[in-house]
Amino acid sequence: MSPAPTTLAVLQHRFADELPELAVPVRAAAPPQPQLVVLNEPLARELGLDPERLRSPEGLGLLTGTEPPAGASPVAQAYAGHQFGGFARLGDGRALLLGELEDAEGRLRDLHLKGSGRTPFARGGDGLAALGPMLREYVISEAMHALGIPTTRSLAVVATGRAVQREETLPGAVLARVASSHLRVGTVQHARALDDVDLLRRVVDLAIARHHPEAADDERPALALFRAVVAAQADLVARWMLVGFVHGVMNTDNMTLSGETIDYGPCAFLDAFDPTTVFSSIDRDGRYAYRNQPGIAAWNLARLAEALLPLVDESEETAIALVTEALQGFGTTYSSALRAGYRAKLGLAAADPEAADAVIEPLLDLMAAARVDHTSFWRRLADAARGDAEPARGLVLDLEAFDAWLATWRALGPDAAAMDAVNPVYIPRNHLVEEALAAAETDADLAPLHRLLDAVRSPYAARDGFERYAEPDPAAAPYTTYCGT
Repeated sequence: MSPAPTTLAVLQHRFADELPELAVPVRAAAPPQPQLVVLNEPLARELGLDPERLRSPEGLGLLTGTEPPAGASPVAQAYAGHQFGGFARLGDGRALLLGELEDAEGRLRDLHLKGSGRTPFARGGDGLAALGPMLREYVISEAMHALGIPTTRSLAVVATGRAVQREETLPGAVLARVASSHLRVGTVQHARALDDVDLLRRVVDLAIARHHPEAADDERPALALFRAVVAAQADLVARWMLVGFVHGVMNTDNMTLSGETIDYGPCAFLDAFDPTTVFSSIDRDGRYAYRNQPGIAAWNLARLAEALLPLVDESEETAIALVTEALQGFGTTYSSALRAGYRAKLGLAAADPEAADAVIEPLLDLMAAARVDHTSFWRRLADAARGDAEPARGLVLDLEAFDAWLATWRALGPDAAAMDAVNPVYIPRNHLVEEALAAAETDADLAPLHRLLDAVRSPYAARDGFERYAEPDPAAAPYTTYCGT
């Protein structure tokens, strides 16, 4: 007699149990013809999931949410958010938290779906997702992970066999993604907006337990949590800036308490280095431009501080003073992380920090004036550290100023090998992302997608046959991204 089959996944329901006011039970919409498009097998194994079983009908039932494991309690999460500066009550309009699972190292991870159907938070939307945007999130999140940037991860994309109507009719899909949690600044804001101090305290307690357990021992746990989130977000945004990543929709509902990057809708990486770059079609005033990201992060954290005030101190005046002081740590932590990152990119991690910092801004000014390709320029600068300055020199406009800068930098002894270890060869080039998504959507051709994934998953080592993945768009066309809803 053969043994009974084991459960594919054991999902906890901690969020739903501890914050029932923010959890609405919802069933995923059944897809007419589910078909696995791409599966992240290494991530599946990391989560203790069997990739072969995920490819089976049982696995598709999990990845689309239509057949959750026994004992699971799928919910749509309620939260709020400042969207482009305006406050709104929000929630998972086309998403579900299937539950939490323990990975191979015993860490609790959320298993979450996008495009799984309408929920009570859909606000007139259809609750669906198109294949292209879900594949975009898969590619970009895998690239961010390979670059060492904290991020949600994509487990799988499943085509639904259902058409999705946007500006045109598109094939539908569901994305299964994984995160340390989906607790957001907007989660705290929602609890505060309900004027429910007990709920607010439970949100804070869960965030501390999931992400910042050291805060539990502080005499002011909510303030300690705030300091930890400030530090995590300052480090995260510095990492974005160093690789030229533009999030595109930095609303407070898209800022996690864990410090992970979330929501890869209208996002992209810089080609030409222009600090004013905006990619999002809906960011008409440039609120979330590349250069504005640190300031917006601090603004979002100020909104978190406001929401936490009742738990920081009984006196609002004292609470405001305490969170204001804590918020000032953002600029210090961000600047420190950014300078350290640039010193590493310049091969000057072992140099005198003051002397190394002095060459950063002049170089960025030269890069911006010439609109150099942000990614390849740093690799060419490593060639200059080895003695061949022409590849980098050929990209700038003010040769006299660059030569003077080059002499100062070389005198500091840059380490070219160290530069290669932190400056990527491959990022998800915007034109290559569009090429891969179009092939998948229009022709069901996944070869360009897998080739792109192959490149960005090993971003630092140049490889023969991948030359076009290291080059900017030859057409240098303006690039616009869309949120996919």
